[in-house]
Amino acid sequence: MRVAPKSSEDLLPTRRSLLSRLKDWEDADSWQEFFNRYWKLIYGVAIKSGLTDVEAQEVVQETIIAVSKKMPAFKYDPSIGSFKGWLLHMTRWRITDQLRKRQRESGPITRPSEQVGRTATIERIPDPAGSCLDSVWDQEWQNNLLEMAVEKVKRQVKPKQYQIFDLYVVKKWPIQKIAGTLGVNMGQIYLAKHRISALIKKEVKSLEAKLI
Repeated sequence: MRVAPKSSEDLLPTRRSLLSRLKDWEDADSWQEFFNRYWKLIYGVAIKSGLTDVEAQEVVQETIIAVSKKMPAFKYDPSIGSFKGWLLHMTRWRITDQLRKRQRESGPITRPSEQVGRTATIERIPDPAGSCLDSVWDQEWQNNLLEMAVEKVKRQVKPKQYQIFDLYVVKKWPIQKIAGTLGVNMGQIYLAKHRISALIKKEVKSLEAKLI
């Protein structure tokens, strides 16, 4: 399954209703919805674990397949653990599989004498079994939430207000340049930053409250 561009709603946290629908292997729409929501998270973590684009694509595909096999017997119980944690566990194993596959195909890792002081690439890769991957996963999860919140807020405010926010906060344009380019004053720039920043923070908290 090739990674496809996500829509603005792709990163909404999984809800009980979707998990329930995923128990039906024939429900193609629900599985596509699940894929759209989570492929980028899985892919991003795989890349940051030291995998190539092709290897990361394999991790996405194999993780989705593994989830599909486990889902019929999966029971969601928040008191035991979150779906987020379970999905991380599934992804971790797929990343480990890719690292082992790479090692088998490349053979024993040898270090040239002139590079004896450097760490081998395989040794610099975050340990999929350790806390490093947990940290990467959490960061990617938060990045996805922020991206989703920004996209949602972008649809709620006037285009020019968001343009001011984007130029000032994201692109770091000087205030004078923004004012001259858009024909606005400093007060409008400060207000746009304050209002949209507050809306984004509120949306992130709302999304976090729905995480499972």
